[in-house]
Amino acid sequence: MFEALKQKLQTGRYVTLETTPSHSASYQGIIDTISRLGLAEKVDGFSTTDNPLAKLKYNSLFAAMRLQQAFGKPVLATISMRDRNRIALQSDLLGANEADVRAILALTGDSAKMSDQKEAKGVFESDSTLLLDIIRRFNAGTDLQGKAFAVAPKPILPFAVINSFARNPKSLQKKMLKKIEHGAVGIITQPVYDIETAKVLLELIGDANAVHGTQTQLILGLFPITSLRTAQFLDANVPGIHVPSYWIETLQYARTPEDASKAGFDLSKRLYEEIMAVHPKVHLMTANRFELAKEILGEQEDGTSTLPPN
Repeated sequence: MFEALKQKLQTGRYVTLETTPSHSASYQGIIDTISRLGLAEKVDGFSTTDNPLAKLKYNSLFAAMRLQQAFGKPVLATISMRDRNRIALQSDLLGANEADVRAILALTGDSAKMSDQKEAKGVFESDSTLLLDIIRRFNAGTDLQGKAFAVAPKPILPFAVINSFARNPKSLQKKMLKKIEHGAVGIITQPVYDIETAKVLLELIGDANAVHGTQTQLILGLFPITSLRTAQFLDANVPGIHVPSYWIETLQYARTPEDASKAGFDLSKRLYEEIMAVHPKVHLMTANRFELAKEILGEQEDGTSTLPPN
């Protein structure tokens, strides 16, 4: 399963869909929705988030295990540095490994100050590169201290994240280099909102790979926008994301919320197809709006474009 995922990442169409577990003791509802919509047939894998915004949710590793068991597709389980020290990180990886959860998305994590658990404190023993280093040691058969395991872990695929926009693009390249140096096989971007930004990011990762002779792949994040409020919020308040003015203007001039939703969907769908035509490696994020994910993914399971001729 994971070798096939790595092969797709390196050479072919690669589309993953994010899922966010809920504040619940059950993950079954998400599985049922994905099954009803037939989404497993439209993607190469899934991801599970790890208490985003420091809000308490169902565990990302258990969610990944449930998804893999349900659909036979690999899942990137997010692990945040916010909530674990190096002992807990390694222990979680060992348990996940036996359950065959072996694609890990390493995040530093949002501040615990944002949490709905008012007394929570962040651990933040290091940033996400520590987790990447742990995975590299595990793949060599030892723990972080170099001690061999009684039973060596099965290979783990490490993924990382990066912003999609910076006033100085070279600053993004430095961050790419850091993730590559710590062993990431794939780097997922924050959502992109125009094809030119995507092309700049692809040039940066190409140059970064050339430095080390590596083949780390860039996976372009896509979060469909279907309201003016969302577009303005993302552009003004989320570091590392830029929503072009033409998106905001298009949504502003819509006469009704329904018109704005359609206009935003059309922009998002077109961008998805433009990206797939240039670099068919996308991580789709819809905040569990799985019907929207199905519409964006459409019928083009082979990654070909349905764009009209220019």
